[in-house]
Amino acid sequence: MLDTVSTNRAFPFFPLINTGLLAAFLALLLVVHQAYFVIPFLAAAVALLGLLFNGKGSRCRAWDWEDACCLGTLGLFTLLWCLDVARTGKWPVGEGNQGFYLPLWPILAAVVWLGWRRWTPSLSALWYGAALGCILAGGIAAYECWILGRGRASNGINAIPFGNLSLLLATISIVAFLVRRGHIRNTREWLKRGLFLLAAVSGLMASILSGTRGSWIVFPVLLWLLYLAFWESLPARRLVPIGAAVAVVIIGASLLPTTGVQERVAEAVDNLEEYAEGDTYSSLGIRLEMWRAGAHLFSEKPLLGWGEGRLEERRDQWVAEGLYNRGISRYDQLHNDMIDTAARRGLVGLVSLLLLYGVPIVLFAKHLRRRKDVQGRALAVSGLIVVVAFIGFGLTQSLLRDVRGLSGFLGMLTACWCLLKATPEGARKTAQS
Repeated sequence: MLDTVSTNRAFPFFPLINTGLLAAFLALLLVVHQAYFVIPFLAAAVALLGLLFNGKGSRCRAWDWEDACCLGTLGLFTLLWCLDVARTGKWPVGEGNQGFYLPLWPILAAVVWLGWRRWTPSLSALWYGAALGCILAGGIAAYECWILGRGRASNGINAIPFGNLSLLLATISIVAFLVRRGHIRNTREWLKRGLFLLAAVSGLMASILSGTRGSWIVFPVLLWLLYLAFWESLPARRLVPIGAAVAVVIIGASLLPTTGVQERVAEAVDNLEEYAEGDTYSSLGIRLEMWRAGAHLFSEKPLLGWGEGRLEERRDQWVAEGLYNRGISRYDQLHNDMIDTAARRGLVGLVSLLLLYGVPIVLFAKHLRRRKDVQGRALAVSGLIVVVAFIGFGLTQSLLRDVRGLSGFLGMLTACWCLLKATPEGARKTAQS
């Protein structure tokens, strides 16, 4: 057993280890295929080890009622999902059979949450981890599309989460870029700001090259959140060139033939016209068929839903009867988080999902409204961006049933919250509560 002296000496290493794990998670989430579960499991192990020590280190933080609300929503979400698994005897499958233990992931996130609230990572891990993740994803996307000639960048995973998460990391890099606007004093600071700008451009390019249309829809909302957070402290003369630069990147990239953006937009328009004429075999048509089937499923069992596995069985019965396009049977989800959750777990499950979104939104918005310090506002808006982005992503894909989607959501949410509460003003409010 470690004695008290050696234990106290070990305390400073917990924030350092957590810093490395957070940076590695963000940087490698889209790059290394197994990073989505290896790094969170390591973070949970370190958190459990850190929670065994009761002494107080230099970065040790106390929990408060806001933490209890967030952890309660995680607990409720995973409890209802696990009860659904118990009543049906079936676990989620997920793409490539990777989603078997998805219902337990919020519990893993809660363990990391408690550990990081006590031993908070460095703020630089969020900014530089996201930036490196963007640059690596952008490099992979450029290589696949411009060197290998592939139609959609994906790094060997589903192109949709690859594009969505690339755009989210790019937006966080824009936050990091804006945070450093008042630090330009020497060449080193210019280089740091240039790094975040490069990262933002790389992440946006990765998203564009992935051909993920859902991320393009939600990006204007994320920019609006950035405007709300920084418009008072950022002069209009600086907002204009920043907005113009972003617009040039997006429009310029979309006009390049090699990105395939014009083709994807034209395809979506054609799909809508075909669906209106009764053709349900297009990509968008099949997605609309899945939503229609989901609404039908929910209407039959609105309280508790059909459950894991049973949803697919009933859906396929209707497909066999000719009620829906056969193409929807190829998928293990309904391509919309809210529709899928409502069909599987009914109103009870849908409420748990809305709380998972709503509680963090309310708390991050409260901090954004009250905080005057730049770091606090940056972290509050970053948390809002994570949640709002996943709400938008979830409109066209059940991203919380994707292993990297759920892992990314929980990991970034945990990081933004724990870092926000560790800022001086956040810690002071915790001590007063």
